Amino acid sequence: MLARILIAFGAALLGLLGSIHVIATFFTNKLDPRDPATIAAMKATGLVLSGPTSLWNAWIGLNASLGLSLLLFATTYLLLAVGHVSLLRDSPALTWLPVAGGAAHLAIARRYWFRSPFIGVAIATACFLTAAFTLSL
Repeated sequence: MLARILIAFGAALLGLLGSIHVIATFFTNKLDPRDPATIAAMKATGLVLSGPTSLWNAWIGLNASLGLSLLLFATTYLLLAVGHVSLLRDSPALTWLPVAGGAAHLAIARRYWFRSPFIGVAIATACFLTAAFTLSL
């Protein structure tokens, strides 16, 4: 029961972070550069990888993809925790995947992210880690 609660809480927290990220991307200016000239330069500059795609469009797409990916991951693990915890108990790969993913995100977040998302991902990862140990017993 503890593992189920921890996974559900960790997943819900990641889902909240993903929702906030999508909202911030499309409905606020929170992820925009402070300098309007930077936005203009991003809109006018293409990527080497793909000429027609502006750096601005890539920035919006990257942020939207991150938020939606967090939502998908969170929804998957919330559904597993609520209705299919036996799949987690029977599959070490499914049990430890959010721990590995959380650790990877924390390694990146330590240098590149804001403080609040770092703390949220750290809490979710701790929940997943504790649940994984509980399910492994």
